[in-house]
Amino acid sequence: MATPSPESVHADLMDCVQTNLAVLADHHYGPDAHLNLGAQLNFHWRHRPGDLPTVEPTLAEQIATAEDVLGLVARDRATVTGPELFEWSSGRDLVYVVADAYELPWAPYHGHQHMEHSFLLAPDCTVVDAYANETPWGTATPGKWKLSPEQLCLPKAEVFHFEPTFTGLPRLTPSINDVAVDGYLAAYERNPNRTRAVERLTLETWLLTRSRKLHAKFRRLNGRPADDLAGHLRAWDSLSEQTYLAYRRVLRGRDEPPWLVSRLGEMLAADRVVFAEPSTGQDVHSGPLIGEALRRAVAAIAGAVLGVTEAKLLNGLEFTALPRFSSFRLVEILERLEDELGVELDPADLVPENLHRVDDLCRIAKQTGVRA
Repeated sequence: MATPSPESVHADLMDCVQTNLAVLADHHYGPDAHLNLGAQLNFHWRHRPGDLPTVEPTLAEQIATAEDVLGLVARDRATVTGPELFEWSSGRDLVYVVADAYELPWAPYHGHQHMEHSFLLAPDCTVVDAYANETPWGTATPGKWKLSPEQLCLPKAEVFHFEPTFTGLPRLTPSINDVAVDGYLAAYERNPNRTRAVERLTLETWLLTRSRKLHAKFRRLNGRPADDLAGHLRAWDSLSEQTYLAYRRVLRGRDEPPWLVSRLGEMLAADRVVFAEPSTGQDVHSGPLIGEALRRAVAAIAGAVLGVTEAKLLNGLEFTALPRFSSFRLVEILERLEDELGVELDPADLVPENLHRVDDLCRIAKQTGVRA
């Protein structure tokens, strides 16, 4: 099988884990298959112990998304070290690898910054990496590199062998999830370590900006009017740039702009208006979350914690059937429900029979009232 082209995708609209899943999707299904990653405009945020919340998805969430929106199934997976990467990938036409960018010789992060980074590895030791970004250490440019096994003898890597599904590329339509943002914004507004808060906001606004542009591209591909989105996307670009400039100023001991977090809140609110489907006639700002909107909001929270897609949870999948489920994950789900949906759950309702499915959680949430 021919090595896929890293130029096949809109790399400037995705993060470094998404980008090479996108290359695989186009490789198996043809041009623009990867735009399915932009079908749903997401604002899934998650708590991180001892750190600020983030919209950055976990690797488990990215892998689940690959199956549900790109039609790619991870048939095999392993955690490997050193030469095991080549032993494991032997006999497979192409494997998807996630490793520390600090260890990758073609990446500008090499020797500078630790972060998860993906690439594709062919049997002849050709690396394909479509990631595109400007960094303090140079430009990350899509390309192919023929490396020696010694150059890719990594301390640790997660490696996957993906295959296309029998049913082909999923057919999706544009949608937007509606999740409360108050808890997320408050965490950044109130964090006393302003350098850390603004540094993290730089990444958050970068991720949010790319995802909104990807959604707009998907809308255009699927015949949805998108010409009027240009101004909104420019405003996201501006916010991302202003946040980075603010971070550089804070590093020099200067004050950040007082409006930074509130401006992010305004942009998130504008998303719901700008990207709303005209045919729904829905006012996303009025009234409590009820019915299907509540189910989707609860499924989004539980799915983010458990590393599974909303669709599976909405179909009645029990949390206890998932390998990531534990009492710690359950506590995280409940805390996020209270923070993001604006409820205070009744302790009397927190019994096992109410805590293992989306509809159970919706029932006890409605009993206490859910803020819009």
